[in-house]
Amino acid sequence: MALTLLGQQNPLASPTEQLKMLERTTSCPPFETQLDHIGLLPLRATGITVFQINVGKLCNQTCRHCHVDAGPDRTEHMSLETAEQCIRALKKTDIPTVDITGGAPELNLNFRWLVEQSRALGRHVMDRCNLSVLLLPSQAGLAEFLAEHRVEIIASLPYYRATQTDAQRG
Repeated sequence: MALTLLGQQNPLASPTEQLKMLERTTSCPPFETQLDHIGLLPLRATGITVFQINVGKLCNQTCRHCHVDAGPDRTEHMSLETAEQCIRALKKTDIPTVDITGGAPELNLNFRWLVEQSRALGRHVMDRCNLSVLLLPSQAGLAEFLAEHRVEIIASLPYYRATQTDAQRG
């Protein structure tokens, strides 16, 4: 099994180390400078249209390009208590879309509950799915569940050919 950056004890598993590396990079001006240059400073929010919920880092793959360093060796996951807090917060808003992400969000034990609760509130639900999770024996009936609850599946392939995609995914 391929290990995540954390599993390899790679310094880049630390956000602090990532920031240090970015600060050493001088090839592009700071974000605020760019905003000022195009007349968008100060940047102001006009509303919230998406409530994104990251349910953890457990994934059935170890992709080199994964920005959250998810994988089978990661154990961080959102508890039911935290998921309930998300739904309570969502009830107090008119945010139309719930975007569920993670490693493979479907592997979180509370994923289906989150979908059901969000849909019961009339929210559009998006699932950031790696697609291969649909084939796991533990996820039997998942595709039907997603269809029944009218969940929008957001999937990406890192390349248009299988060999390159497979080389990047673990």
